[in-house]
Amino acid sequence: MCGIVGYIGKNNPKEILINSLKHLEYRGYDSSGIALKNKSDIQVIKSVGKINSLEEKLNNTELINSNMGIAHTRWATHGKVTVDNAHPHSTSHITLVHNGIIENANDIKNNLLTEYSFKSETDTEVIAALLNKFYEEEKDIYKALEKMISIVKGSYALAILVDNLDKIYAVRKNSPLIIGIGKNEYFIASDISAIIDYTNKYILLGEEEIGEIGFNDLVVYKDGNVCKKEIKTADLIKEDVSKGNYEHFMLKEIMEESSVFRKTLDKYISDFNNLIDLSNYEEIHIVACGSAMYAGMVGKNLLEEECSIKVDVECASEYRYKKVFYDRKTLVILISQSGETADTIAALRKAKSNGADTLGIVNVKTSSIAREVDYNLFIEAGVEVAVATTKAYLLQVLALSFLAIKSKYKVLSEELKEELRNIPSLLEEVLNRKEEYKKIANSIYQSEDVFFIGRKMDYAICMEGSLKLKEVAYIHSEAYQAGELKHGTISLIEDGMVVVAIITEEDIKDKTISNIIEVKTRGAKVILVTNDGSLPKYDFNIVVPKINKLFQSMLVVPVLQLIAYYTALLRDCDIDKPKNLAKSVTVE
Repeated sequence: MCGIVGYIGKNNPKEILINSLKHLEYRGYDSSGIALKNKSDIQVIKSVGKINSLEEKLNNTELINSNMGIAHTRWATHGKVTVDNAHPHSTSHITLVHNGIIENANDIKNNLLTEYSFKSETDTEVIAALLNKFYEEEKDIYKALEKMISIVKGSYALAILVDNLDKIYAVRKNSPLIIGIGKNEYFIASDISAIIDYTNKYILLGEEEIGEIGFNDLVVYKDGNVCKKEIKTADLIKEDVSKGNYEHFMLKEIMEESSVFRKTLDKYISDFNNLIDLSNYEEIHIVACGSAMYAGMVGKNLLEEECSIKVDVECASEYRYKKVFYDRKTLVILISQSGETADTIAALRKAKSNGADTLGIVNVKTSSIAREVDYNLFIEAGVEVAVATTKAYLLQVLALSFLAIKSKYKVLSEELKEELRNIPSLLEEVLNRKEEYKKIANSIYQSEDVFFIGRKMDYAICMEGSLKLKEVAYIHSEAYQAGELKHGTISLIEDGMVVVAIITEEDIKDKTISNIIEVKTRGAKVILVTNDGSLPKYDFNIVVPKINKLFQSMLVVPVLQLIAYYTALLRDCDIDKPKNLAKSVTVE
C-alpha cells in the first residue's frame, strides 16, 4: 500500500519526484523518502510524516546534481514509523524502494545476519541486502535480480538504483508498476495518476519482468529474453488529479457522482446486450473488502429479491482461506476499485483454480483483476484520490443493479431507461442539499458513538454509512439490523446517543419505525433518512426521492457520505488522508 516513483531524463528529478509522490499519497503517508543519483554518488533523504515534511527537508539540504532518482511514500507494515524504517533503503551497492510484503523476509534475514548489519525493521531492507549480496557475487545486475526473483516470496514492486550503473531498474510481482514514457525521459510509478502531469504514455510491467530504464532507452527482460511491450495511452487529464475549487478531494468526488453516473450509465445502456446473464448460474459469490463488500451486500439483496438467485457475500480476506464449496454452477464476482486489492486477487485465483467462472467489477481496466477474470464489468469513476471511496462505491452498486436488470428482464425496457436517465438529476438534487447535512453534522460532531439501523437493503446501506463515519470522522459507529437491537445492543442506548435509521423498504417500514420508537424512548437522538415523506418527524428527517428499488440506495448513500464529510470537517480531521489508512490495499 506504499507508493513508488522514479525518474530518469533531461530534467532535475527532485521536483518531478516530489510532485509525482504527492499524487500517490493516498497509498500511504506515514513517512517518505527520496534517492538522487549521479555518476559518483547516491544521496538519500528521508522524513517521518507526510510528503510536505520531506519537501521541507529537501529545501534545507544541499542536493547533488542529478538527472535520476527514486522516491517512496510509506504505509507502515514492517516496523514502526521512523526515519530508519522509511524508504529508500541502501546497502553498499543497491538503493531501492518497495511496495508489497515479503513473506519469507525473516528466513532471508536470518541467513544474512552473519554478513550484513540491518539498520531497520523492514522487509524491504532484506531485499536490498539480498540483492546486494547477489550483485557482489555475480557482478551482473540481471543475474542478481533473477536470483532474487527465484528466492523472494510475496508481493513486490521495486525501483532500484545501482551505484555504478547509470540506469534505473524496475521489477514486480503481485504489485502494480508502470513505466511512463516521455520525450527523452522515463518515469516509474505505482499508478499512472502519479505521472499524468508529465506523460500519458506508459507500459505495464508484467509479473517478474525486469525493466532497464536508461537516459535514451527502455528495455524489458524476462528469463533472459527481451519482451515486446505495448505502449498504452491513459485517458486521464491533469484536472482529474486536482481538487479544483473544492476544499477536499472527498467533497469533489462526491459532487462528481452525477457526472460519473451518466458516463457509466450510457456505457451500460449501449452494451446491455453484452452483459452477462446471472440467471445462468445457480449460485453467486460476491467477494470484496470494505466499501466494495458493502456494495456487494446491496447487490445480494437485489439479486436474491428480484432474480431469486442464491448469493453469498464474503470478505475477501476470509474467503481466500475458508473452505468454499463450488459444487453448484457458481459465478464469483470480485469487486475492487483499484483492481489490485491483494486479498481479492487471492480470492480470484482460488475461484479460478476451483473451476468457477469469475467476473470483475473494477475501475482500472489494466489492473490485475481486470486481466485475470473471465468477464469484466468496468465502472467509469475516473481517478478517486480521497482514501474513503465515494463515487466508485456508487458505481459498483450501479453495476450490480444492471446485472440484476439483465438477469431478471433480459432486455432493457424504455421505461427502465427513462428511470435510469432521471437518476443523475435526482442525485444532483440530493447532493445540493448541503445545508441540511451541515445542520446534522453540527448536531452530532461531538458524539463518540453512533448506531445505524435498518432492515434488508437498508441494513446494507447502513454498513456503508457507518464505515464512512468511522473512516473520515473517527467516530465509533456500528451498523445493526434494526430488529437485532433488542437482543442485547439496546442496552447501550442512552440519553443523547445518535441513531441513524434508514427506511426505504416499503414492506417492513413499520417494523423499523417500532425500533426507532424503542431507541427514542431511551433518549436517542434520531436521524431518519427515508424515501417516505409521510413518516413521523424525528430530530432530523432527510427525505430523498422515491424511485425503483433497483436504484434507491444510490440516492441514500450520498446523504450519508456528505453527513460524514461535514462531521469530519467540524472535528478537524484529515479528511482525504485518514489516520492509519491507505486506499489501494495491495498487501495482505
